[in-house]
Amino acid sequence: MRSMFHSLANHAARLLMKLLFACVARVRVIRRENANHDGGFLLAANHISHFDPFIISSVVRRKIDWMAMAEFFPYPVLGFLLRAVDAFPADRHRADRTTIRTAIERLKHGRIVGVFPEGGIRDGARSLLEGAPMRPGASTLAHIAGAPIVPSVIVGSDRLYSKKSWLSLRRPPIWVAFGDPIPHFPNLEKSAARARIERELAAAFKILYAELRETFSLTPDDLPHPPRERMQVELPIEETARSHAPKLSGPRVRTFRRFTAIAVDSLMCTSMNVMQSRHRLHARSRDEFERYVAECEQLTAHDFYAVPRDCGLAGEIGDGATVTWRSPISTKFPANNIARADLFACARGWSAPTVLMLHALMSASDKGYRRWAARFNELGWNACFVHLPYHYSRVPRGYWNGELAITADLIRNAEGLRQGVIELRQLMAALRERGCREFGVLGTSYGGWIGALLAIVERDFRFLALMAPIVNVEHAIWESPASAFMRRELHRAKIERSLVARHFHLSSPTHNQPLCRADCVLFVAGEFDLIARLADIEKIQQKWSGSELLRVPQGHFGYRMIRETIARLKERG
Repeated sequence: MRSMFHSLANHAARLLMKLLFACVARVRVIRRENANHDGGFLLAANHISHFDPFIISSVVRRKIDWMAMAEFFPYPVLGFLLRAVDAFPADRHRADRTTIRTAIERLKHGRIVGVFPEGGIRDGARSLLEGAPMRPGASTLAHIAGAPIVPSVIVGSDRLYSKKSWLSLRRPPIWVAFGDPIPHFPNLEKSAARARIERELAAAFKILYAELRETFSLTPDDLPHPPRERMQVELPIEETARSHAPKLSGPRVRTFRRFTAIAVDSLMCTSMNVMQSRHRLHARSRDEFERYVAECEQLTAHDFYAVPRDCGLAGEIGDGATVTWRSPISTKFPANNIARADLFACARGWSAPTVLMLHALMSASDKGYRRWAARFNELGWNACFVHLPYHYSRVPRGYWNGELAITADLIRNAEGLRQGVIELRQLMAALRERGCREFGVLGTSYGGWIGALLAIVERDFRFLALMAPIVNVEHAIWESPASAFMRRELHRAKIERSLVARHFHLSSPTHNQPLCRADCVLFVAGEFDLIARLADIEKIQQKWSGSELLRVPQGHFGYRMIRETIARLKERG
């Protein structure tokens, strides 16, 4: 049954891609037969857009098992779809034994494994088409598995970043070429064989690229451009005389961004509802929740987030890269009861100011945060990447990253927030003992929510950058498209709005005022955000008088926000 499901999924996906790209583009192929011969082999292609694997798969008769970015797989819906078509995760930043074993096993079973030796989308001088070095993974796999490599070059797929390519009846061309198989040179010593494979593969890419340019008389505008540039300009249509098209007007760009943001947010909301469907209230009855709320009503925010006596954490903060300690809040999941922070110290030592980086719900990877930590180190700041409750090292066996943090179990949700805030306060106290006197917060979504709650009980901040924070808890529970399943479970348990609202004085940033200076708070809102709505963030920004609001043209999910946030922080000094 499993084999039949994957076969049907692959046939359906291939047919869908073939129909889709036939409608929006004209794909022209050179030597298609090189990718259709029998036996297992690596298909190595250059990478200029997110559409590349779909287009290449649509023109090859055989099924291709693509290595895909590991960051995509933790999302339930997206991960399910990728696995359904036999894609498997690959870490772009390090050699992963599981990935290598999977690829070798599939090659030895006579399958095609698709790889992008550049490790990501590249154009211009960064592209192997222009002579940039490739990662050694493809040659290593080919040698170990004893499989040949078929090189492939694709040009023109980056045109699909422009909405004109999808809406116009005149379909832009895309060109694909397949080269002759490169053997794995079994008679050579291992290092010599890998070096030979890499040389021949690099040469093959250049030859195929030149052949496409000559065969189809490609102009400079046909060649790969950065995705951002393609999104902002009209793409030329193949005619007798080609010319650069004018730039899109402001309203058109905004309409395109709104459309893509809503589409991505909707997909992720669906994924979150699928994730929540794994959890129901179980023993959490209305009576139990009412008792919990009644107890909490007697507490202030300072009581609720009070820090227990010294846990000896300061002595653990040294030159090491990680610090762990027992959480002051015990849950039924042992993995979640160990708090952890990854430390990135600058040259000034722990007396320098420290930024606390708080990730989003179900954050897929910490690699981006590590890069930003290095940037903060260059600016004289220490950085701490904090593993929030039920995330990263704190995920219980058998669960997805962060899936237990927000479910229909509202008591666990509230206690998770409490746990996160108290642990951050413990970390700040320990850093103060080591000489740190100022802090910053870089929080996203769920992390921004915890950062806002931290501002209610702590003072010593140089800045708090809260990106798309969940500040309107009422909307997050009762109206957000990301919590449709949660609402169904709450209605089933007869837990109504008025009962939940009795906890907002502890869990909702909008119902509180910051203890720190409001002018150090930077709220960042996505203009098209379906989850942390712009109107809600505008409301809290006005309530926290003196704070600043930065609007970014994206939805809840996207990478533009953090870049603009860092740029604004640097402007503020």
